[in-house]
Amino acid sequence: MKRLPIFLVIGLLVLIPIVGWAERAEVPIGMAIEFTDHAACAYISQDKGWFEEEGLKLTAYESYVTGMALAAALARGDIQVAYICLVPAINAYANAGVPIKIVAGTHKDGYALVVNPGKVKAIKDLEKPDIRIGCVQVGAATDVLLRKTIDKYGLNQDKLLNKIKRMNPPKQVLAIKMKQLDAAFLPEQWATMAEEFGFKMLLTSQDIWPEMQGSVLVVKEELINRHPEMVRKLVKVTQRATEWSNQHPHEAAKVMARQLQVAGGKIFPAEAAEVAAKLEITPEVLLRSMSRMKYTIDIDPKVIQETVDYMAGIGYIRNRFNTEDILDLRFLK
Repeated sequence: MKRLPIFLVIGLLVLIPIVGWAERAEVPIGMAIEFTDHAACAYISQDKGWFEEEGLKLTAYESYVTGMALAAALARGDIQVAYICLVPAINAYANAGVPIKIVAGTHKDGYALVVNPGKVKAIKDLEKPDIRIGCVQVGAATDVLLRKTIDKYGLNQDKLLNKIKRMNPPKQVLAIKMKQLDAAFLPEQWATMAEEFGFKMLLTSQDIWPEMQGSVLVVKEELINRHPEMVRKLVKVTQRATEWSNQHPHEAAKVMARQLQVAGGKIFPAEAAEVAAKLEITPEVLLRSMSRMKYTIDIDPKVIQETVDYMAGIGYIRNRFNTEDILDLRFLK
């Protein structure tokens, strides 16, 4: 048997670790998240360096004031991962054709109808012509909750929808502070913040839509196909942060207050940052807000299908589809 030249042997020994390194090389990931404690797992992971610890290199880490704005960002090529409310995720998939998969949940519940108790004492009071109601744009999660409320309590759809003042959550809370609204459909942490200005929660999402899936972790199909190990790491980090948050609620609230302050000052669009700066998001408010949600990465496909069917039924998505088309839960195992 012929011996290999010594320089060839040395070359092979050098090449092997290089190949191994290349296989483990960091894959650049662009991430988008909502500016709420719905995405607590993402903010906590960022704060504690857990993404980096798993070898996840974030080339973009952007916060958005609404889920609909985040859904639009998903169409960009540099965003592969998003922590986003389920409803806008379905919108992005069904209406914009963004090739995404839901790989984990982040929380259940987390939305509410808050009211001025001096003017709104019962659900039917919302129909009164002088009651000013705030909600986000059509097609967002709290807007779908508004439609559910109309259905469940037999409210006059035309009376309500024709007078809704459409604005993002921080602007709604600022309007509440300035006594320009009498009721508002809000996501957390904004719903809890409204209590600081004398509003009370008349209904929560648990009352309107029990076991409502709040936010989810979505990834582009391309990332799953090319780098499934990266997706597995994302789910692992999400679970780690979720468990830590549940075990250390007071510390989690402090982390969230710090992270949201940074996001509001540096990542937020200028106009939204100006509004948010007028509203203090304290650890105490966040602790109360976060206690109103069930943080879990578990997903119930039946709830996802129920959401898809409801959105199709009210015309928010063009076609009804099966949950298997948007779910990929193999990474939860």
